Amino acid sequence: MSLIVDGPRLPPAAGGRPDSLVVLLHGYGSNGADLLGLAPYWSKLLPRTQFVAPNAPQPVPMALGGFQWFALGQPDPRLMENGARAAAGPLDRFLDRELERYGLDGARLALIGFSQGTMMALQVGLRRKIAPAGIIGFSGALVGRARLKEERSCAPEVLLIHGDRDDRIPLPAMFDAADALAEAGASAQWHISYGVPHSIGPDGLDLGGQFLARILAPKRALQAKS
Repeated sequence: MSLIVDGPRLPPAAGGRPDSLVVLLHGYGSNGADLLGLAPYWSKLLPRTQFVAPNAPQPVPMALGGFQWFALGQPDPRLMENGARAAAGPLDRFLDRELERYGLDGARLALIGFSQGTMMALQVGLRRKIAPAGIIGFSGALVGRARLKEERSCAPEVLLIHGDRDDRIPLPAMFDAADALAEAGASAQWHISYGVPHSIGPDGLDLGGQFLARILAPKRALQAKS
């Protein structure tokens, strides 16, 4: 039985057909509706963007309405890598379906992850046939570092944002991810949110919006400036 990925959506603020797609990937024990709450902060900057926040395919035991991309038990890097790989297929197929739904090219896609969702955004986004416009990873980490260089098929722009008071996924995970990307021939911008725990601060929201507005700027606008 194949795992199903789907979740709530926020249509373009301007109405009509979208010109880009932003997919938000929630963290362990959360759900798509929770992370879709970020979309209204950015929809004014991206009036023609479709937002969607799928629920991860597995419910979290004893957590009503909570989902997981993969189980989190012992912090074993091999188990986390295997879990991310198993969840990558269903998520990749979901992205293909959503792009087809809205008639968009894969380059008009941006992935945003929080915590475990960041792990999935990096796992999938760096291995797409067509590079997404970009990836934003909040309070997360990169898994599968050893095989990234040989498996990476594209190099989208990446922005990593992490709170210095994060006690769930400590700040060094962001630097490890940035180092892994550079080692694999990609790169990342990064930002430290001072005083912010395992969460997204106002500065992170602002930087995320600016990043999205730049990478998803309509092609015609970019051509007019060139």
